[in-house]
Amino acid sequence: MPRPSLDRDILRLAVPALGALVAEPLFLLTDTALIGHLGEVPLAALGIASAIVQTVIGLLIFLAYATTPAVARRLGAGDRTGAIRAGIDGLWLALGLGVVVVLLGLLFARPVVGLFTGDADVAADAVTYLTVSLAGLPAMLLVIAATGLLRGLQDTRTPLIVAVAGFAANAGLNAVFIYGFGWGIAGSAAGTVVAQWAMAAVSIVIAVRAARESGARLRPGLDGALSAATSGAWLFVRTASLRAAILATVAVAATFGTAELGAFQIALTLFTTLAFVLDALAIAGQAMIGHGLGAGDVVRVGLITRRLVRWGWGVGALLGAGIALVAALGLLGPVFTSSPDVAAALAVTALAMGFGIPLAGYVFVLDGVLIGAGDSRYLALSGLANVAIYAPLLALVVLFAPDGDAGLVWLWAAFGYGYIGARALTLGLRARTDKWMTVGAPA
Repeated sequence: MPRPSLDRDILRLAVPALGALVAEPLFLLTDTALIGHLGEVPLAALGIASAIVQTVIGLLIFLAYATTPAVARRLGAGDRTGAIRAGIDGLWLALGLGVVVVLLGLLFARPVVGLFTGDADVAADAVTYLTVSLAGLPAMLLVIAATGLLRGLQDTRTPLIVAVAGFAANAGLNAVFIYGFGWGIAGSAAGTVVAQWAMAAVSIVIAVRAARESGARLRPGLDGALSAATSGAWLFVRTASLRAAILATVAVAATFGTAELGAFQIALTLFTTLAFVLDALAIAGQAMIGHGLGAGDVVRVGLITRRLVRWGWGVGALLGAGIALVAALGLLGPVFTSSPDVAAALAVTALAMGFGIPLAGYVFVLDGVLIGAGDSRYLALSGLANVAIYAPLLALVVLFAPDGDAGLVWLWAAFGYGYIGARALTLGLRARTDKWMTVGAPA
């Protein structure tokens, strides 16, 4: 297959996928920018609460990551009705999991926040944000499941439209609730909840329409839901290892002080946004590789993989250079905070982050390739190995890192170069083999 043709196929899926992928990070960036001007305590509280919310969403991202390749493989094998039925089962599973998450969150919000901080003011604001945000989690899980269905059908444009509309609504509602109504940090969470449920409503309508057009059933299928849960179990372990690494990093940042934690929250939110930009390429890989393996076209799958790796390095280099330049010019601080201490810490942390983004591009692309191939068991086991490698590096930061801004640079080096580097090694070794190329539609 000529490279221009392959590039067009990648971009046709990756460019629209970008909008859907950055929806949640853009929610957090909006929250961060608006809350940052309320003071250091609300910003630090957002750092803790958003890390918890993103952990929950991240752990359940298998609702999309398991659905996309399953749907794509069935589509590649010529079974469109079966593909859509698998997506509908994923929606029912998302709704059930959402209810469970809300109930658990109401019970454990306060003690979980207490694990991250002993500051009473920061803890109170974090609990407020987290409690309000729980109302939107079922909606976000429904959006994630519907997005997985559409990606598997090779449609990334529809999730783009839903994401852009949701982000616009979120930004406007947050500004009104925080400053217009004077609700503070609770207003930020409330605005996001309203936007998330609006996105969920649209996603459900789209999924129902697709099911009716293809003749797929709408009622929940127990076998299908159990199959989706089983296929996502290894991905759950993979994501749990990733979130454990991030949470451990945030916990170490919290020991540096309120200003340092606020700066790290901003830097981590920026990294998450850049990671989702890179993951647009990974989503294209999931859809294309799942479809190719379903059709039994191993040669095409190999070509897609090699081309995506080049895209990952290239886009990562551009993003890394951009964030490093902005950080060096001191342009990030005024956007996200009114605190000089937070702005100074953010500048050096973001500069250190920028140099590691190309490596992250390589990692995110290969992660998407193996997810698309359904190689979830390897991803789970290698994820556990990566955390085992990262733990000693994090311990060294706790024991020997200097105080102040330099400590944050040490911390980011451990995460951005050490942990991401371990992921690059384990994913790269797997991609060099052909053991993950299993052809055919799932049973």
